[in-house]
Amino acid sequence: MTTLHDCLRLDAQDPLAPLRDHFSLPAGVIYLDGNSLGALPRATAARVAEVVTQEWGTDLIKAWNTAGWFDLPQRLGNQIARLIGARPGEVVATDSTSVNLFKVLTAAIHLASADAPQRKLIVSERSNFPTDLYIAESLCRQHGLTLQLVEPEEIAAALTPEVAVLMLTHVNYRTGAMHDMPAVTAAAHAAGALMLWDLAHSAGAVPVDLTGADAGVGADFAVGCGYKYLNGGPGAPAFVWVNPKHADRFWQPLAGWWGHATPFTFTPDYRPAPGVQRYLCGTQPMISLSALECGLDVFAAAATLVPNQTAMETLRQKSLALTDLFIALVEQRCAGFGLALATPREHARRGSQVSLSKAEGAYAIVQALIARGVIGDFRAGDGAAHPDILRFGFTPLYVGYEDVWHAVEQLREVLETAEWQRPEFHKISAVT
Repeated sequence: MTTLHDCLRLDAQDPLAPLRDHFSLPAGVIYLDGNSLGALPRATAARVAEVVTQEWGTDLIKAWNTAGWFDLPQRLGNQIARLIGARPGEVVATDSTSVNLFKVLTAAIHLASADAPQRKLIVSERSNFPTDLYIAESLCRQHGLTLQLVEPEEIAAALTPEVAVLMLTHVNYRTGAMHDMPAVTAAAHAAGALMLWDLAHSAGAVPVDLTGADAGVGADFAVGCGYKYLNGGPGAPAFVWVNPKHADRFWQPLAGWWGHATPFTFTPDYRPAPGVQRYLCGTQPMISLSALECGLDVFAAAATLVPNQTAMETLRQKSLALTDLFIALVEQRCAGFGLALATPREHARRGSQVSLSKAEGAYAIVQALIARGVIGDFRAGDGAAHPDILRFGFTPLYVGYEDVWHAVEQLREVLETAEWQRPEFHKISAVT
């Protein structure tokens, strides 16, 4: 039986514990929602103020050169590349996940059409994040394709000769279930389909190896989010990766001036930049990119704490330990209240979150926890196959083992006292 003393001992032995000091966390709050919006790095406020008052305010337009604004998307892309198994020069930080998905899925459709015009299906998971499905639905309408949605266990059978693109989110946003990237990528390629990954709930949370997937062949395209585990702030720029073998084969559909080979020649005709740089579009948001850089810098600090391991290997070990502890404590201390584990127990299939399903009261329980200072979130279900979810994210950069103990203790009290039944916890907010 795990005790609070055990959790305190684990915190004392944690080599990553110093990373918590890199974040500004409110007193009295246990933050288990970094899978939705990462916490604020302490360096961010000063860095943003510097960009605004010095670089913009004093240097003005000179800052594009003097402050290195112009190539910041590529520099941040190189930092992100280390977290997702990509090489330098293969990633850029830019735009939103939805916009980047539109770019790469359009490219994938054109490449597939050129190579095998009979392929008219895009396959995705039914419980994929909705924006991915909306973008795919829109592009299918534009290009005369069909979007086929399947359950996770149906993916292999769905990879027929008609499939052009398999589009999946590596870690499911509702359940935290994680796909086997190398195996799934290999299966897509064996079926003649292109493989597109959304890393929104992976980058910065679990090790990813885009270039090593399918025995080193690599995936084909990937996008991801900057404001979750990368701690770039609300609406932070996202990122895009394109396998170099595809990068120069197609003009991405948003052919803006920032993706031009020589943007400051101002020619009337478009000539795409080489490689992934052509996946930039318009003028980049320097204040937001600078905030994202502060979040990425914490991963560089993490890499120095444990010898002979990468930052992501060390963070993954702690993530699994935190989620194992949370699952065990919930089952020990909250039994009999109708909670069911929706997240896989197997480490190889689990992201960095734990989702609990409940037939009644899931939303209100989350609101009661938030009122007590334990911040998770709620995701609605659509019936027995996909029930309502209480969702808790475990960011190993700043979540500790004592946090897990107290979070479960607060959950137990909310359930035992039926506090969640109070009317104020049933009021539906705009953001859940």
